[in-house]
Amino acid sequence: MTVTESIVADGPITVDLMARAISNGMSRQSKRMSEQEAYEIAFHVLNFFGYSRYVIDNMLEPEDRDAFYMLEDLGILDTEREETTLFDGREWRIHYWLIKPENVRKLAQGDGREYVKEAPTEGLVYDELPDDFWKVRE
Repeated sequence: MTVTESIVADGPITVDLMARAISNGMSRQSKRMSEQEAYEIAFHVLNFFGYSRYVIDNMLEPEDRDAFYMLEDLGILDTEREETTLFDGREWRIHYWLIKPENVRKLAQGDGREYVKEAPTEGLVYDELPDDFWKVRE
């Protein structure tokens, strides 16, 4: 089994992993979505997050927010809010969207692929390099 065929715990949420979770989540709700559509939604949504686990809601357009609500219904995303007091005494609320990586992985493994605790270390390209290939800088 290769790394791409398994779901690695604590690894990054990739577009493929998210697309699988979306597709499997939609199936559980008896809704149909093509693999291509799931991939496009995953790619679109993950572009908002970048390397972060959260996105500020104010960044979203209404059609983007609809996709986020759909993923919230699947358990992939969650919302949080933070309140702060402005200098003039008014309360200000900031709404966030959060990725729930553990739920993404659980939904993604619904397609029968194996769930592994760590990335496999066998069969990596580095295993095939001879010992004299590695040099120590002095």
